[in-house]
Amino acid sequence: MNWTLFDYVVMGAMLLGAGGAYAFLKRRANTASYRLAVGVAIAAAFLLAWINGAVGIIGSETNDANMMYFGVIAVAIAGAIIARFRPLGMARAMYATAGAQAAVATIAIVAGLGPDSPKWPMDVLVLTAFFVALWVLAGWLFRRAGRRRYTARDRSALYPD
Repeated sequence: MNWTLFDYVVMGAMLLGAGGAYAFLKRRANTASYRLAVGVAIAAAFLLAWINGAVGIIGSETNDANMMYFGVIAVAIAGAIIARFRPLGMARAMYATAGAQAAVATIAIVAGLGPDSPKWPMDVLVLTAFFVALWVLAGWLFRRAGRRRYTARDRSALYPD
């Protein structure tokens, strides 16, 4: 692959954005589960954008159907903002993102949007399973972080020193 200056600029912006997002969200973390969940979610978004932009998931990178995957990332971002980055809300946002990821694959396969790919539809199914697993893992970790935080606070309210 021959990278142009534009490719390097885009990759740099993606790395800067992912690093900045992790640094911002890590400050909100009071548990290791939250920090790990943030890392998994940001890695999933980064990989989804990178793979989609470089080679495409539905057919080739020139297939317009691949634009639906940016909607998946938008669901994650909007969900995080709506949840105000609180752990239990973030868990729901990650589960919704997993659903959006599965919906994109379903639309692509049912509508036959990528038959120009040599391994159609197996490539879409395998990558969808991978990304759904990442989003669900992030959701589970956020949920775990939320339960631990609230459990500790509830215990201190029940058993004051």
